[in-house]
Amino acid sequence: MSFDRTPLSRWRRSARCGASNGCVEVARMDVEAICVRDTEDTSAHLAFGLAEWRRFTEEARRGRFDGP
Repeated sequence: MSFDRTPLSRWRRSARCGASNGCVEVARMDVEAICVRDTEDTSAHLAFGLAEWRRFTEEARRGRFDGP
């Protein structure tokens, strides 16, 4: 996901989630932080710096976190 032109604090869900609530959402909270939360419990979130987020998404695209 690219956040270059996304308004701050706008939570986005992957199109792959469909109608399911068992998914995660991401938002750019400020110019230096990307946050992730569970759609079933939106009261808490994890925050990542931009470099950390880019590294995570690159590794995910490469399949590093795919199950067996």
